[in-house]
Amino acid sequence: MPKRGELWIANMDPSIGDEIQKKRPVVVIGSDSIREFENRIVVPITSWQPRFSRLPWMVNLKPSDANGLDNESGADAAQIKSISVRRFVYRIGRLPESNLQEIVAAVAVCIEYEESV
Repeated sequence: MPKRGELWIANMDPSIGDEIQKKRPVVVIGSDSIREFENRIVVPITSWQPRFSRLPWMVNLKPSDANGLDNESGADAAQIKSISVRRFVYRIGRLPESNLQEIVAAVAVCIEYEESV
């Protein structure tokens, strides 16, 4: 079963409109303690483009043996979604906690979440 911080190849089709599509890497960001349903909260990963560096919801990910990515990539927090575990094809790696926290912070930007002081 997919766990928080892991990268998986997931089948995102069928998609509609601007939704991310096809088989692609995703990072699981949902809590491992939420197991009532067989869904996981994920952020899709796409190929990095230089223009992404100005977008606060895109997190740059460098390829490594640990994460299993082949190319410089971007976690697109604006495409966050909950998907069935049946969409997960195979595990490719795991992100370091620092990258995971960057992605969670990018999701917070997308939903205008501000922690109370």
